[in-house]
Amino acid sequence: MYLADRSAPVGAKTAPDGGPVRAPAVASTVLALGAVSLITDVSSEMVTAVLPLYLVAGLGLSPLGFGALDGLYNGVSALVQLTGGHLADRVRNHKLIAGIGYGLSALCKPLLLLAHSLGPVGVVLALERTGKGLRTAPRDALISLSTPAELQGRAFGVHRAMDTTGALLGPLAAFFILNMAVGGYDAVFGVSACVAVLGVVVLMLFVPSAAGIGPGPAGAAKPAAAKPEGAKPDGVKPAGAKPARVNLREAAALLRLPRLRALALCAALLGLTTVSDAFLYLLLQDRTGIREQWFPLLPLGTAAVFLLLAVPAGALADRIGRRTVFLAGHALLLAAYGLLLWAPHWPALPYLVLVLHGLFYAATDGVLPAAVGATVPAKLRATGLAVVGTSQALARFGCSLAFGAAWTVWGAGPALAAAAAGLCCCAAVAGFVLRPAPPAPAEDSAAAPARLPRGTR
Repeated sequence: MYLADRSAPVGAKTAPDGGPVRAPAVASTVLALGAVSLITDVSSEMVTAVLPLYLVAGLGLSPLGFGALDGLYNGVSALVQLTGGHLADRVRNHKLIAGIGYGLSALCKPLLLLAHSLGPVGVVLALERTGKGLRTAPRDALISLSTPAELQGRAFGVHRAMDTTGALLGPLAAFFILNMAVGGYDAVFGVSACVAVLGVVVLMLFVPSAAGIGPGPAGAAKPAAAKPEGAKPDGVKPAGAKPARVNLREAAALLRLPRLRALALCAALLGLTTVSDAFLYLLLQDRTGIREQWFPLLPLGTAAVFLLLAVPAGALADRIGRRTVFLAGHALLLAAYGLLLWAPHWPALPYLVLVLHGLFYAATDGVLPAAVGATVPAKLRATGLAVVGTSQALARFGCSLAFGAAWTVWGAGPALAAAAAGLCCCAAVAGFVLRPAPPAPAEDSAAAPARLPRGTR
């Protein structure tokens, strides 16, 4: 994977003492979007924490029915991600498309108060996931475009850590509301709606409409060429000039990038064998006998580990390579599956599984978009992120359907064993597909030495 040159690029700005001007480690746009995601995740995770129990115990869904609904929950956002990414690149206003997505999700929260059967709940969840699909790629594009390529793993790690803080607070809020309020589930949905509106307000007030777009896929600076006196610097457009719009042909041409195709393929392969969080928590409850009132707290274990390690994992990926960290994360998920299948009934078993689950997310959730950001041109960044995100989400949609059916027919243990075997095979394929490119022949590299920045691997 891409590792950035840590020396100052030619043509970079210098400080008064002659040294390079150091950009902040995390851009203000990243922090603002992190705050929006924190607030929105408090709202979303309040619902997510109680939803499996509400559907299975409250509405009496079978594992197959829950798998279909959980697949719908993830699959709808996958189908919409491409639309959201392309629209953001086409209108050149990532904040607008992200805001529409956040607003639609917020609007759906109070509708859960009116849905008390499978059909209406499915429609509301589909609309809520439509909002998520619209906002994901534009939001990640804003993060990528506001951050130098060599710091993108760290930037996505910071954003995911703030996002995960909301994932910690949401289940806690749901737990206390369920135990203290009359009509627990409806109270959770009502409070969730109010918090979601606050997230939209923060987005509108504090997130800038555009991020700086650097040259080239990785945003690296190029050597400055001599220019006639009075000429405008590179990247500075005449007053009143509008950014070029992106058409469908340019977006489709992204699939010609070999590295993007490889990332999309691997995201899909690994997604096909990644059991959804809801199923993992239901498996953990089934295996350990955790009481129902404690079920909403299970996501806290995953979220706490994710929060602590998202930034270090992103920084590590920037240093040693994103491929290594990404594949290691899936190895940790495979270990969690193994504990659920074969470990004895240790008192520490739930904690070990949740720690491994959190490590998996820390090593993969921010690393994958950082790898895409180093591959896709700036003006098509949201579309490229959407291509990979859609591949992963559609694969997880299929996994939810298949896992729910397998649990219904075979039982929980054989279904998880099949997922573990599939994950092992898919990780091996992904390791081969994402292997580093062979070094160029000596004569070729000597002919164009300036094209390879120091530190690239």
